[in-house]
Amino acid sequence: MSANYLESVSSDPASGAGFSLRGKIGGWFVRGILVLESGASVFVAGWLLLDLVIGGASSLATAVALIVTVLIGAVWLIAMTVAAFRGAPWSRPSAIVWQILQISVAVGAMQGAFARPDIGWVLLIPAVTVIGLLVTRSVRAQFLGAEDYEVGAEGRELGTEGREQPLQ
Repeated sequence: MSANYLESVSSDPASGAGFSLRGKIGGWFVRGILVLESGASVFVAGWLLLDLVIGGASSLATAVALIVTVLIGAVWLIAMTVAAFRGAPWSRPSAIVWQILQISVAVGAMQGAFARPDIGWVLLIPAVTVIGLLVTRSVRAQFLGAEDYEVGAEGRELGTEGREQPLQ
């Protein structure tokens, strides 16, 4: 391994210039899934709101609380997606947290008296895929940016403080 893993990396991580083709494709695939998840969360919020207006909710307080919770999640997801396209380093850990939450919802959808394995799998497959891509070195480098991600000769990451941290 060379002393500088990302010698020709562009200073604009969102452009993907200077990254490997696999990293570029992985990064854009992650961003595409985030766009689809953002759209799905807005759709679910609208569907719940429509259900409330039509009168299908058995408890008004529960329905309003669920709608507010879904809207908060949708705003978070949209902000994270925009940040991912802009190359903000915080979008990667935020996306990992979102995917972990999505996995927990998927597992819950597959269990119990009212189990819906089809919905569970639709939630689980993209979540596991995004987490898998976000922890790969090439995609991680895109989200962290060239100035924050440098690998030393011993295969250790050099953080922004200049301290060596073992690769995970």
